[in-house]
Amino acid sequence: MRGMRWRAAFAALLLAFTMGAAAAPGGREAYEIWLVDQSDTNGLAHGGTIHIYDGHDVTRRLSDARPSDVIDLGGATSALCRASTGRDPVRPHMLVFSRRDTHAALAFVASGHVVVFDAPARRPLACFATETGAGGARQAHALWPTGDDRHLIIANQNGKKLERIRTDYATNTFTQEPAATLDLAGCTTPSGAPCEAPGLRPDNAPICPFIASDDGPVFISLRGGGLFVVDWRRTPMAIAGEYDAAHVPANGCGFAEAHGRVFGDGGGGTPANLDQFSVFRLPRTGYSAANPPNTPPVERLYDDEAPDRDAHGTLVSAKDRYVWVGDRDANVAEVFDGRTGAHAGTVPLTSRFSADPTVDLFASSPDRAWAFASTRGPNPLSGDPHSSHGTDPGLLILRLTGDGRTGQVRGLIPITNVDAGGVERADPHGIRIRRTS
Repeated sequence: MRGMRWRAAFAALLLAFTMGAAAAPGGREAYEIWLVDQSDTNGLAHGGTIHIYDGHDVTRRLSDARPSDVIDLGGATSALCRASTGRDPVRPHMLVFSRRDTHAALAFVASGHVVVFDAPARRPLACFATETGAGGARQAHALWPTGDDRHLIIANQNGKKLERIRTDYATNTFTQEPAATLDLAGCTTPSGAPCEAPGLRPDNAPICPFIASDDGPVFISLRGGGLFVVDWRRTPMAIAGEYDAAHVPANGCGFAEAHGRVFGDGGGGTPANLDQFSVFRLPRTGYSAANPPNTPPVERLYDDEAPDRDAHGTLVSAKDRYVWVGDRDANVAEVFDGRTGAHAGTVPLTSRFSADPTVDLFASSPDRAWAFASTRGPNPLSGDPHSSHGTDPGLLILRLTGDGRTGQVRGLIPITNVDAGGVERADPHGIRIRRTS
């Protein structure tokens, strides 16, 4: 009996030591910040880099923090894509992690590649090319994991398709599923309307997919305005909710969830619509092919079409208290009450660290006390022509205050990629938090 008690005590001590070693100092959850620079690997016409930072090092050292790792996408990742697809991956754009943070998936917007990584090992495992679509084009603009970690949903932007990849992270098996693809340019909605048509949904290039915490349907923003809510479990994937451009604004790339509702935005980004800052929200549930169009109804929370406005990127404060929507043109974040949707204030993002950060996308620490944002470079590779030109490419560091209603810029970690001609090419875009404890 004494030996059994000793073994049990030793096992408990070992477990405590193991958990303690994985946790950050002070018992805080350990995490990494992954920041994607979509500029080419220096000297190549493809590749790019992922800068990885220890989260607690960043919040302690602020602007003086440096990457713990840098993944050069012009090396093993490019070699894998050449072997798998016959082409190099170009312009890494958006990044997501599996629900357990064991794997990363990266979309290359220019070449249309999707790469899956072993996240702790920083090693590429699989590379796929999206399908050719409208006008022979293909792009992988953004992607989202399903809550059961069995699929990735891919927004093939200029190809105007929604695609699906099956994922088995336990065995590192990944399979493209062309039978599941939804043709957003050529399909018909449940109401019998064309999916894409002038005056209805004039440009169905999918921008950003989003699945809420209930693992329900995928919300898909559209470049020309309007939105689809799609049942991703069906093969092919099927529209369960249809919204037109009169109800949902164009160029949305910033979904967030608070108190059971999905917040979305609409911004500038096309010659016909260079300036806009709109915010709306929808319920997570209530979608059916039997519903009439634009049902459940959209709540429009904020609309501003004044010059020099461009909504892009969101974050949610602790306990879903507030939702931030960034403006990369005005260099502010508009803040909304997570429960009521009311506009709650404006947070300036300029500081002594940068007069023009051009904040693109946000990520927040696991406790949501800190926020981090990608800041664009002077030679943007996407989101042009309009508001993507920044002066200080890098990682902006913000401390959330007032339960998330306000915030303070605490630092900016620069990144650089100067070409042979002395031109700064760094252009950060995708950013995500990976929990490591």
